Amino acid sequence: MISDRLFVYGTLMRGFDHPMAKLLSANAEFLGDAHCRGRLYLVKHYPGLVLSDDPADIVHGELFRLRERDAMLGEFDMYEACGEGFPQPTEYIRQMLPLTLADGSSSEAWTYVYNWPVTKLPRIVSGKFLEQ
Repeated sequence: MISDRLFVYGTLMRGFDHPMAKLLSANAEFLGDAHCRGRLYLVKHYPGLVLSDDPADIVHGELFRLRERDAMLGEFDMYEACGEGFPQPTEYIRQMLPLTLADGSSSEAWTYVYNWPVTKLPRIVSGKFLEQ
């Protein structure tokens, strides 16, 4: 089964005055705060999540259940410039990640993982884009 859940950790979160954040909130149900294992970097005015094996590396974000899953994933793939038709390697790749919800339960969701080198990017040590 293809998941209808999307984990967001940057400009798509609630409270951002961004057309894609508004599209998400209008077409998805907010399930709650969640976090995953990874490192967060400040790319430009937006963050990039890089996977990590270190349990101390946590990225905080929000979990949504998409209505019209395929259409919405298509919209966000276009926004993140990944998927078919974009030159490789794309800046982001969409993949399934294990998450922990605020109540401690586990889930899985699609998220956009940063796919370019981060060696020159500042790290957001808190793992919270809003607190950078």
